[in-house]
Amino acid sequence: MVTANLTVTSDPSTASIARARQTTRLFLENLHSIADDAANAVVLVVSELVTNALRHGNGTWALDLTAHPDSIEVAVHDQSSQAPRLRTPEMNGTGGFGWPMVNRLARSTGVILHPCGGKTVSALLPR
Repeated sequence: MVTANLTVTSDPSTASIARARQTTRLFLENLHSIADDAANAVVLVVSELVTNALRHGNGTWALDLTAHPDSIEVAVHDQSSQAPRLRTPEMNGTGGFGWPMVNRLARSTGVILHPCGGKTVSALLPR
């Protein structure tokens, strides 16, 4: 098992999303055994989960990546106690596309609400 961590605190900028994608790409490149389509899916899921953490989690988030023999686990921690929810996508730019996309790309997804506040949203993607 191979792991990588990135913690960003109080940086609500889109630069932190770019940093999460870059960290993910470097992590995946170091594995040397992941197909391009699978790597692109992982980067897309990271981007979506980090964007949601920025949007709903008060700008503080942490990313954990774990490589298992046949999968990549993405976990994003933030300060919000509100779990993501499926909703009808809206064409007016208010969202609704990301969480269904994450659920389609991942083998499984999960949300852990922490007793002291905050949550962890995870996705397990094929390698």
